[in-house]
Amino acid sequence: MYQIKFGTDGWRGIIASDFTVENVMRCAQGAAVYVKKHFPDNMNVVVGHDCRFAGELFAETTAQVMCANGIKVIMGKGFVSTPMISLGTVNFKAALGIIITASHNPASYNGFKLKAHFGGPSNPATIDEVENNIPEKVDLELKPISELVNEGMIKYADLETMYVDEAEKNFDIIAIKDSGKEFAYDAMYGAGQNVMRRLFPEIPLLHCEHNPGFKGQAPEPIHKNLTEFSELIKMSHHHEEKPIDCGLVTDGDADRIGLYNNKGEFVDSHHIILLLIHYLHKYKGMSGKVITTFSASSKITQLAKAYGLEIEITKIGFKYICEKMVTENVLVGGEESGGIAVKGFIPERDGIWIGLTLWEFMAKSKKSLDQLINEVYAIVGKFAMDRSDLHITEEIKQRVLENCKAGNYTAFGNYKIEKVEDLDGFKFHLGNGEWVMIRASGTEPVLRVYSESSTKEGASKILEATKNAILK
Repeated sequence: MYQIKFGTDGWRGIIASDFTVENVMRCAQGAAVYVKKHFPDNMNVVVGHDCRFAGELFAETTAQVMCANGIKVIMGKGFVSTPMISLGTVNFKAALGIIITASHNPASYNGFKLKAHFGGPSNPATIDEVENNIPEKVDLELKPISELVNEGMIKYADLETMYVDEAEKNFDIIAIKDSGKEFAYDAMYGAGQNVMRRLFPEIPLLHCEHNPGFKGQAPEPIHKNLTEFSELIKMSHHHEEKPIDCGLVTDGDADRIGLYNNKGEFVDSHHIILLLIHYLHKYKGMSGKVITTFSASSKITQLAKAYGLEIEITKIGFKYICEKMVTENVLVGGEESGGIAVKGFIPERDGIWIGLTLWEFMAKSKKSLDQLINEVYAIVGKFAMDRSDLHITEEIKQRVLENCKAGNYTAFGNYKIEKVEDLDGFKFHLGNGEWVMIRASGTEPVLRVYSESSTKEGASKILEATKNAILK
């Protein structure tokens, strides 16, 4: 029997190999047991799927299992993004949201993600409980979808329109359109495409077609996957009447963001988080706590302190940020990998929502992205981040971790270690605001090494020196 293991907010597997109708039924049954136990008076779930292969089949299978357990289902019409499921879960006051997605993974994968009743990632205790509820097999009489619709067990909801309405209510879309700035969007063939086409039909839209194979490219918004978009922005300054000022990218299920300036240069999440704090606090007068993860730039702490905002650093994983957003007054919560949420909306990563916040900032301030970044640099100083994923043997991985734990590293090349933190991995502070961090992947023989310096060259040099020291 295939063992289903849930990761941070659900399970992912290879379609037709691990991710089968039978295994999806097992997951759905585990979730149904959870709903019946914890929400006996509110037996409703929201279910949807993104643009991946067979998404509709797996979403309908999930719905059929829920209905067989006496749980009513609100089904998203067509493909939807993860934030749409989270928003729907809140608006319909459902016990749980389920989206069939493998997020930014390659096209051969699909997944089963759980969203809590408050509209964000389920907490680790819920994930564990659902996983423990998963049976070896499911023996249920599943009724056809049409019959369940007739019985009123399944109702279809237009989650896309619900999301568009929410965006139009919260953002000054007219100001963005009338700003004189040209914006562009790359959907990576993912679930954000219809929303952005509805909100901004007139802007350059890339990869906004339904292509479950993502044209052979994993829909992860990192620069190496986005060279076509970067080139489009650069070329617009040579040939177009309207050169592009800023480009937004979202991943397969549209919860992660990628961003480009008017030179076609990638703007990382660290800079995005800083811009959000700057806009929401300084320009809009909002306040609240700033939460970021252990691998994020120390400049975020510096800016929060400069503005008198409380800052908290969590372990890596958006679920740790979400837990705080549900119970505390949080202004911005974000992680290095592009998952960011802001006050005034659901406690959920949302690439489109964050992109619209930044486009509105540019429109209202009448400034370019680089000018706004320079305003932040004027407070915290310039910086650059780098990261390298070392694919090594399990044996070498364990040896490096043992050395970290034992405190055997005193320097990496010419970089002397001044202090070490071990909240989630090992962060070595090297003085002058520079640091390097080593963190092991929990699932494969990979060491992730992150660095921060005042320049890109500096950050790269730190990585090189660290790699040479730990792998010799």
